[in-house]
Amino acid sequence: MYEYFTGVVTFINPYYLVIETNGIGYQIALGNPYRYSSKLNKEIKLYVHQVIREDAHLLYGFDSLEEKQLFLRLVSVSGIGPKSALAIMASDDHSGLIQAVETGDVTYLTKFPGVGKKTAQQMILDLKGKFGELSIDTPFNLFDESTAQDATALSEAMEALSALGYSDKEVKRVEKQLKEVENLTTDEYLRQALKLMMKK
Repeated sequence: MYEYFTGVVTFINPYYLVIETNGIGYQIALGNPYRYSSKLNKEIKLYVHQVIREDAHLLYGFDSLEEKQLFLRLVSVSGIGPKSALAIMASDDHSGLIQAVETGDVTYLTKFPGVGKKTAQQMILDLKGKFGELSIDTPFNLFDESTAQDATALSEAMEALSALGYSDKEVKRVEKQLKEVENLTTDEYLRQALKLMMKK
């Protein structure tokens, strides 16, 4: 089982990025691959979780060990698979997520794609009181460099929202609002979009 990879980012799309290490390119799924846009062709370290299925060997990536532990707790809940867990974590409001579980805030939890009332209640039942040792208080904020033109960046961010499981209607609603904002990178557009999604 892999714990982490250190390698060069060679490719990024809405679903995953590729890290090349020792001549091998590893496809690693993330909630928001565009957070690494400024690291294209540069070396990074990603913690990973490997899932082996009959038809595929999949890798899911995280910036820190704490993020990985949060992911593992989420996938332990009945009704939440790896893709749903990544979508939940993509908003970067990990402290808000933990608080919602601890306080039994079903309304907040159902704002995530693919999480209905039943799954939200199951999350509260299974995870309440189990986040004690996790110290994830701040949103991911490693990279500040601007890397993309507005139109392309917004388009990529909307594609990433769809990849996370948001409906076309939801995507179009936030796209309309974000068109009024200029000079953002794909990562910044996606973060803003996710904040808007959580306010709906």
